[in-house]
Amino acid sequence: MPEENLDILQVASNVLKVEAESILALISRLDENFEKMVNFLFNIKGKVILTGIGKSGIVARKISSTLASTGTPSFFMHPAEAAHGDLGMVCGDDAVIVLSNSGDTREIMSILPSIKLIGAKIISFSGNKNSFLFELSDYFFDISVMQEACPFNLAPTASTTAQLAMGDALAVCLLKKRNFLEEDFAKLHPGGSIGRKFLKVHEVMHTGDKMPLVKETSMLSEVIMEMTSKRLGLTGVVDSAGNLSGIIVDGDIRRALMSKKNIFNRPAKDIMTVNPKTIVKDALAQAALKKMEDLKITSLFVIDYPEDLKPIGVIHIHDIIKSGIASY
Repeated sequence: MPEENLDILQVASNVLKVEAESILALISRLDENFEKMVNFLFNIKGKVILTGIGKSGIVARKISSTLASTGTPSFFMHPAEAAHGDLGMVCGDDAVIVLSNSGDTREIMSILPSIKLIGAKIISFSGNKNSFLFELSDYFFDISVMQEACPFNLAPTASTTAQLAMGDALAVCLLKKRNFLEEDFAKLHPGGSIGRKFLKVHEVMHTGDKMPLVKETSMLSEVIMEMTSKRLGLTGVVDSAGNLSGIIVDGDIRRALMSKKNIFNRPAKDIMTVNPKTIVKDALAQAALKKMEDLKITSLFVIDYPEDLKPIGVIHIHDIIKSGIASY
């Protein structure tokens, strides 16, 4: 029967308190052994393999994923599958991180001797120092908890939270030790918003025949044709040496029509705006967007390096929006 007058908020608060206390208790257990574990994994020549069964297995998958995405090659190995051939994935240069609260789980115990024979190091996150896992571990970290958040002290709750927290601590220590940067993180996440954040200008710019350019001597008819065909609302203007000397946008043509005579007989040099704004190809697309916003313009010509005058591309604000970096 459902419990009447259940104080749901109090129950939830108690769960969070128990789990928070379980994590805080781990701090006092951080010692020289943990440092040695981190240094070993930092210098490892092989892979870091995570394994566990049940809820510990789910946490092991997450820790493995976190390690892999922060510069430490890692994958998850199911212990039952390992006992039926997947141990072939383990090599002597590898490390196997085992998650098991009891340390005596049958599926885990069945593969530990084989891992030792292969020569891989065993690192364990466990709550039982009187276990078979403890005896065979090269590195052991105690993740025992005073109690589970489950009222029957049975369902893995606080113990799996402690496992997960230690996995995060391990991953972040390795990340910092490797001097793993935001750019490195982005390389491993090319498909998401993180990867888009680090897109470079040269990855989204228009180049070659798609870049609108005319010569300083080009007549207005050629200018209009170039702007119309490239459909960016502008064209760059280059001198006889191929250096960017100006830019012509729709507004330049309208102003010329109002202020100059015989405009169709005038060269682009007489119509263009000089000293067009540029950006280097290796700049972040986000930096290009900020520059456009600050200058209240919609395009930038792209150059190889700051002192260069030869355009290699053009980036339009619509290109940045299309890439998913920004939206309006």
